[in-house]
Amino acid sequence: MTGDTIVRPAVRLHGRSAQRRAVAALLDRLRTHGAGLVVTGEPGLGRTTLLRWAAHGFTAGNVLHLRAGPTDGPGAPGCPGSGPEAPGDPLAPAGPGVPTWLPGLPAHGTRAGAAGQVTGAWEAEWGAGAWEDPEAGADGRAGRPGPHRPPTRTAARRTYTWAPGPGVTPGRLLDAFRGAADGGPLLVCADDAHLWDAAGRAALGAVAGRAAGHGPVGLLLSVAGHRAVDAEFAALPVVRLDSLTPPQAAALLDDATDGGAEPAVRAELLAEADGNPALLLALAHRLSADELRGRRPLPRPVADARTLAAVAGRALTGLAPDARDLLLTAAVAVRASDAPDADAGLVRAALRRLRPGSAPPPELEPVAEGGLRFHSPLLRRAVHATAAPDRRRAAHRALADVLAADGQRLPALLHRSWSAAAPAPALGDRLAAEASAGTAPAPHRLRATAYARAAELTADGPVRAERYTAAAEQELLAGRPDRARPLLAAARDCPAPPLVRGRAELVSGLTELRDGPVEDAHQSLLLAASLLVGPAPEQAAAAALAAADAAWAAGDLTACLATLGTGQAPRGTVGDHRLGMRALLEGRFDRAAGPLGQVVHRAGTDDRPEALLRSAAAALLLGEVDAARRAGARALAAARHRGSAALVPQALEYLAYAELRAGRHAQARAHAEEGLRTALRTGQRNTAALHHAVLAMAASIEEAPEVVARHVTAAQTTARRHGLAQAATLAEWAAARVDLGRGRPLDAADRLGLLVLPGPRRGHFAVWRLAVPCFVEAAVPAGRHEEARTVLADFADWAAFGADRQSAGQLARCRALLAGEQDADELFRRALVRHDETGGDFERARTALLYGKWLRRRRRPREARDRLGGALAGFERCGAGVWAEQTRGELRAIGGASRAEGAGSLTRLTPQQLRIARYVAEGATNREVAMALTVSTRTVDYHLRKVFAALGVRSRVELARMVEQSEQTAARP
Repeated sequence: MTGDTIVRPAVRLHGRSAQRRAVAALLDRLRTHGAGLVVTGEPGLGRTTLLRWAAHGFTAGNVLHLRAGPTDGPGAPGCPGSGPEAPGDPLAPAGPGVPTWLPGLPAHGTRAGAAGQVTGAWEAEWGAGAWEDPEAGADGRAGRPGPHRPPTRTAARRTYTWAPGPGVTPGRLLDAFRGAADGGPLLVCADDAHLWDAAGRAALGAVAGRAAGHGPVGLLLSVAGHRAVDAEFAALPVVRLDSLTPPQAAALLDDATDGGAEPAVRAELLAEADGNPALLLALAHRLSADELRGRRPLPRPVADARTLAAVAGRALTGLAPDARDLLLTAAVAVRASDAPDADAGLVRAALRRLRPGSAPPPELEPVAEGGLRFHSPLLRRAVHATAAPDRRRAAHRALADVLAADGQRLPALLHRSWSAAAPAPALGDRLAAEASAGTAPAPHRLRATAYARAAELTADGPVRAERYTAAAEQELLAGRPDRARPLLAAARDCPAPPLVRGRAELVSGLTELRDGPVEDAHQSLLLAASLLVGPAPEQAAAAALAAADAAWAAGDLTACLATLGTGQAPRGTVGDHRLGMRALLEGRFDRAAGPLGQVVHRAGTDDRPEALLRSAAAALLLGEVDAARRAGARALAAARHRGSAALVPQALEYLAYAELRAGRHAQARAHAEEGLRTALRTGQRNTAALHHAVLAMAASIEEAPEVVARHVTAAQTTARRHGLAQAATLAEWAAARVDLGRGRPLDAADRLGLLVLPGPRRGHFAVWRLAVPCFVEAAVPAGRHEEARTVLADFADWAAFGADRQSAGQLARCRALLAGEQDADELFRRALVRHDETGGDFERARTALLYGKWLRRRRRPREARDRLGGALAGFERCGAGVWAEQTRGELRAIGGASRAEGAGSLTRLTPQQLRIARYVAEGATNREVAMALTVSTRTVDYHLRKVFAALGVRSRVELARMVEQSEQTAARP
């Protein structure tokens, strides 16, 4: 750590909510009973920290810390007499949550003998705020009462530490526990219990297994996650620590640096640490203040051998040379493939050239189909970084020989380049040529690694820039924009001609378009188009169309039109899309249909995912929803077949939006759920925001306002940060639909007025028209008739174009709401006819509901009953629970009973819950119900719990009996 670093010790235990709850349950139990728990996880994930947190939070009695006994004889790490915790040292390492041994205070309860030594002292006061716990109290300070922590006791307590000697027995352990307990509850924390010798582990396991029989004694053990839990501890419950999620890791880094890290530095540290908290903090501590704030370049590599070895700790000590070579060979093989598994046959064949007769050490585990995997990614990186350079090169040479013999030229050349001890420009040329040849299939990440390595071996500046750009392009196709950015930065540091600079700006713009401010993407893509227009006109046209996409996402109509009119549009898919899109945005609908139709038509003969995505987009602009679904499905299949991970969430976005436009909300939700997962996995936050917005729209027709709110918040958070007007408009529209469905038209009108009424705050230019029918429906009962008529004129022009097959019925419905007594009846009937022609259960049911309300207010109950009954059936069919409930209310107002109300106690269920209950009553499993209703199993689980609670049943048998009785009652005359 440099002297001017601004990094401080973290003051919060980030994440780990489930693990803290498990530990807190153990602490609560210790007031009356004994218990045990094993915490496991790879190095650096916080096993020791969680034990310290437990010791801090335990206030019912004393705490005994057990230190690992000797493993390699005297002087081994953790051995009595070998560290700061040795009997001769009065101070143990102090830190947040660690008991401080007070110098000059006489020890209490000392026991010396063959089993080791116990040293106790009155515990020091914990520093205020040393640990902040979000679950503890209003201010988050440790020691405050919370749902999982008893109130802090102000009286002093004793904390002991004990390093057992060799040959420890269960009896000696129990003696130590009784002495430390002092007649009350005792928490025993044994960190790194796997490092004890065999006798010690057996004794500890025997006592832990019988903890309940020895009074209120709790054993909290930690064992390494890169090895199986020892058989001695197998009877204890296990809590596993996983890597931090990206938001948790970001919060930890911001906490440690007070938010002082420059954004690019922050992003690189988070990517380098990959969710390992100890590694993240170690990397931040390694940087100076100038490096952390971006005023000086970062050291390379960011995670050096010393840092990785320090975080890995003792996990790799004491390995035999043959085991270390095996681990190194596996790590080197994984480095080239960038996959979690190494081919076991390849590793063994290469190892035979280095050291025959080796067997896999415990740090490796066999996986399916002949693979080897490190239990811990951190250990894999540490093995590679800490190996002697000559052994690394030897492992690369061995792998290169085996791969070359098997005909795998690209990975063989890559390993050969890493085995070179001196610069090899000719090898870099061969590597780049093989990566670009495409004669053999290779994943994008392998090609990216090859291009980057070729750039490192290249002395010529322009060529090096070209190869870094090609590597960034491949990383982007692989769905790793975080890896593409530093490669693009390296490319910009090299002198390059306009063609190479243009390609770099194109890749940079596409990266920001998917995961950054779209205005920045727009400018980069415009620059790319200007640089490429001479040397590469086709790429220039593609860059200009992508710049229009960025302006579209930002909702900037002027910039979008200006970009689409830049330069001469070439013939083909890109040119036709530009012409048709510009004509559409200018309101010349007749001129838009021809070129956009050509783009859609070409999808039948093209199998490139990029072209198919353009076809799906053109079909959506034309309102040809079925064509958009077909092109989107083909684009999804093509992207998966080619390994283009970055295009998968975009294909799912078009599929989800097409289903939403068609009124098939359940199918839209299924595609958007998968799209959201893949977008987050590939680092595409902008695409993820659109999926969140689609999910909010899909959920807005159900009785799930909390789900809508969650997706709306997620979409708007990214939309505000990156300027995504389209996602923000969809999300706000979804929130307004919840208000409308729940009978709150005034709130809905207020929300929708900002989206559809003219002015600078109007929503996205391609979305606000779609929300006009909702606004009219909300504005009429709110008394805002003139505003409704104003926007309805624009909607009539949109409906005339025919880009939305639901719009004709919606237009007639809106006119009926605004019409006088004589015309409204006929307009409602006309709207229903239009819905019957185009399909769409949800929109037809909404029209029938509004018509039924209108009839009821005019005291025509029989006609109203017919319309409302049809609306209820439509809402139940498409799962629109909140709208179905509103319809039932209208039926009750005219004295009519819906079918559900004739089913006894089942009336308490929503339509979705009722369908699930009936399927379960027929004997269907949750998975079968999910497939039948086209929802996720998690959704079925959620609704089934609600069904059990609403009906007061405890089993599926009781539910089946109640459904049967209720339906028999409903069937009686």
